[in-house]
Formats: sequence, structure tokens, C-alpha cells
Amino acid sequence: MHIYIPSGINETEALKRTTHLAIGAHQDDLEIMAYDGILKCFGQADKHFTGVVVTNGAGSPRNGIYQDCTDEDMQKIRKEEQKKSAVVGDYSAQIFLDYPSAPVKSKTDRDVIEDFKKIIADTQPEYIYTHNLADKHDTHIGVVLKVIAALRELDYKPKGVYGCEVWRDLDWLNDADKVKFDVQGRPNLENALLGVFDSQIAGGKRYDLATTGRRIANATYAESHGVDDTTAMIYAMDLMPLIEDKTLEIAEFVVRHIRNFENDVKNRLI
Repeated sequence: MHIYIPSGINETEALKRTTHLAIGAHQDDLEIMAYDGILKCFGQADKHFTGVVVTNGAGSPRNGIYQDCTDEDMQKIRKEEQKKSAVVGDYSAQIFLDYPSAPVKSKTDRDVIEDFKKIIADTQPEYIYTHNLADKHDTHIGVVLKVIAALRELDYKPKGVYGCEVWRDLDWLNDADKVKFDVQGRPNLENALLGVFDSQIAGGKRYDLATTGRRIANATYAESHGVDDTTAMIYAMDLMPLIEDKTLEIAEFVVRHIRNFENDVKNRLI
């Protein structure tokens, strides 16, 4: 575990003052899925954002000036990009766990869970952002399952735990099942955070445009019978029921949301 403190303050204090914690699988996941937390904490004296990147970036796609980079090169490059983002976003701390993907996806590996437990215990955040349970990236699913396991074992209840959009949006959730984050107001910050990850953008993945476009689309298509209330919106899945009720089966929790969507579609056709 490596902890980077952009402001240079004491590590213990940087973690302790965290109010919003985001745990993502890869470099740039935080900026895509947890921008609500970054935005809420930016420039605030009483709110502080800490990010956790779980994997080491070795398997990142690469092209252009990065096409000849080795896995070791990419790990260094992506870590430096994430540090730059932490500076731009005024993070209290940026934590790197540097795992390969295999233990994150493993259903039996305990190391990642124990790291999560330590981080959550050290930060005691009010809000936690992570991946959503309907994401299609197996490493993302590994992260969110282990976050839930860590919280259940700690018996710690933050005010909110959110499963956010990356490799599947959450537009399909019924409105009653959506958490909606209004993230308009600082396009310069949004663009700067997403643009830092040049190895991915120049390497052939326009996450910057795709992420901004999704947020605009969410805002525009949020309500069919009214004018837009915001110009940028992020959707999330409320994961708190899984923390409050440890007996609630995770797969059934997600399937319930899918059934709600199925029933909504079906009822409009009958």
C-alpha cells in the first residue's frame, strides 16, 4: 500500500479528515464514477475526498506514443497520472494498493478485503463510492463485492454507499431505484480531471468525451415532461440495504432491480 498526500500534511490527519471515500479498480475510475464526491469536497474546509485505486495498471490498453511501453512502464505512468489527478482534484489522500487483477476477482482471496477494512477504519468516511453491481467489468465487480464484505465485517455504517457508473450506465434503473447526483457547475475541473489520463485518451479510449457525454445525456433524459434541472448528472445504485441487512443476498438484490425494470417495461405494453 502506497499513500500519496497532495498537500503534504500528516498521513494520519489526511486519512482521518476524509468525509468522502471512493474505491475504484483502476486509475481514472474514481474521476469517472465518484466525481460527485470530488466536486462536493473541492475547496471545502470541512469536507475531504480520498481515493483508493486497487489495481496496478499493468494491463492497460496502449497505443500511439505508449504502444511500446511495457507493463512495468504503464504501472509507473498510470500512477503518475493518478497523482496528478489527486493534485487537480484537491484530494486529501490517494491510496494505491497495486494489486494485479487476479486477487481482486478471486472469490476466496482475503488480502484485498483486509486492506479495505483498514482503509475504512482509518478514514471513517460519511460516504463511500464504488462500482455498481451490474457493471460488466469483472475486476469492478470484484472490487464492489469486497467493499461490501469489508463493510459487513466491520459492522460500520456510513451515511451512504453508492455503486456508480463506469462499464455500464444505470439509466435502466427505475427512477425510484436511482440515486441522482447533480454534478454541473465546474466543467473546468471535470475536464481537467478526465484529461489528466493521457495514456488512455491518446492510447485510443476517449473516456473524457464518453464520460462527459453520459453525464449530459443523463441530465437531459432524466425527465420527459419537464425542462432540465441540471446540465450534468451521474446515476448510482444505493448499496446501503446490503450493509444494513447482512443476510440480504447480493445477487438477489441486483435481480430485484432488474425485475423492477422488467415490470416497468411490461406494464407500459400491456
